[in-house]
Formats: sequence, structure tokens, C-alpha cells
Amino acid sequence: MEDVKMKKIAYLAATAAALVAANAHAKTFNGPFIGAQGGWEENSVNNPSTGVGPTNLYGTGDTGTLGVFVGQDYRILKNFVIGGQAEVNFPINSHITDGTTTVDPKRSVDLSLRAGYVLRDKTLLYVRGGYSNVRASTIINAETPIYVSGSQNGWMLGGGIEQYVTKHITGRMEYRYTNLSEGAGKFDRHQLLLGVAYHF
Repeated sequence: MEDVKMKKIAYLAATAAALVAANAHAKTFNGPFIGAQGGWEENSVNNPSTGVGPTNLYGTGDTGTLGVFVGQDYRILKNFVIGGQAEVNFPINSHITDGTTTVDPKRSVDLSLRAGYVLRDKTLLYVRGGYSNVRASTIINAETPIYVSGSQNGWMLGGGIEQYVTKHITGRMEYRYTNLSEGAGKFDRHQLLLGVAYHF
């Protein structure tokens, strides 16, 4: 009788351990998160449409960028993840100028969705796509200088990898391309971002 009780206890303990392990497994890349990111950004323009209308400006500007983000992931099936993210980023000094006309991106607000595949429960490979809004100032050095601040709306695509380094903290690396062209001109952005996130 005692052996039967011990076997039942051992069975219940093993079942409980399996349930705990299953719950722990389900928690990776599943739930809300917050984080910060930074990296490299290049803005490129070719006669872009701005707050003062079309401008005769061609050039690129390389800079650093810093930002924060918040989002939610959903683990679906066994290894697939879908999620959404909202963020705001601030380029450090990204003005593009030819001496007469200057375009200076100030900040961007990005809303995106991502889909990914989990490897070994701690690594996520993903693609991202969504909407981007960049606030930029345009300065024209004429006899009477013109200064206008306006928004550029566009879309972005990218992809990256995210890795758990502790129970709740992940590190990520991501590349993005953003097209902010409006009208006939060109205004686009390339970014390489490194980020750290806390998963609740």
C-alpha cells in the first residue's frame, strides 16, 4: 500500500513538473514587453516633397538614433509568434543640406506588426512591417529665410533576431527600410538597430 502511495505521489510530482515546464515554455515571446533601442540611421532625399512643397535637394545624412518601444507578442501553435509594437525614435543629428535647402528629421513614430519563428524556445527570427510618421523641419536660406515643420508619412519593412539572455530580458538586432516619399520626390531611411526588452 505504501508503495502505491509513493508511486502516486511521484506521478503527481512528475505531472506538476511537466505542467510547470509547459507553462514556462509558453511564456517565451508571449505577452507584453517594453524596451529601448539605438543604432545607425541613414536618411536619403532626392527632390523630396516637404512642408514647403517640392524642394531641389539631393543628398544623404548618417546619424545615430535612440528610442523606446512597447508591444505585445502572441505565441501561436508551437513555434510561431505574431505581435504588434508602437515606438518613438529620435535621430541625434540627421540634417541633409546643400547649403541652400536643409531637411532635418526630428523624430519618428512607428506602428508595426511582426511575425516570427522560435528556435529552441529562446531565439526568435522575425519580419516586421508597418506605418511610419517622421516629423521633419525644412529650412530654405533665401533673402527671407523660410522655416516649416511638417510630417512625412510612409511604410516600413524589416527583419531581425531576438534572443533571451535572462528569464525576462531579451536582446535584439534589426534592420529596417522606410519609404517616406510623398509626391514625385524621394525620401527614404535605412536603420540598423540594437535593442533590449523586458518581457512581463
